[in-house]
Amino acid sequence: MNEQPNLNYLHQLSGGDKEFENKLLAVVKREFPEEEDVYLKNIEQGNFIEAASNVHKLKHKISILGLEESYRFAEIYEEELRENDPKKHKSFNEILQKMSDFIAKS
Repeated sequence: MNEQPNLNYLHQLSGGDKEFENKLLAVVKREFPEEEDVYLKNIEQGNFIEAASNVHKLKHKISILGLEESYRFAEIYEEELRENDPKKHKSFNEILQKMSDFIAKS
């Protein structure tokens, strides 16, 4: 997936309200690292059902950052984790890294 995080969806959602955009972005910046850490810990420990729940929460951040393809990927990955199949972890981790890099610059 070559898509990059962006604020297009956030701009649409806010209707141009910069204060709302800043508040929502602040929430993403605060919550994303914590949710990413919990996901990684669950994957490492083999808690794939819990990791699926973490992916479900992370999908909201994926969506807010305009990653439509990644969102669809995360939906599939979430279901696979519920079936104890973590094969897509490396690809999902690449999405998380893109998001982390973007958040750090925003």
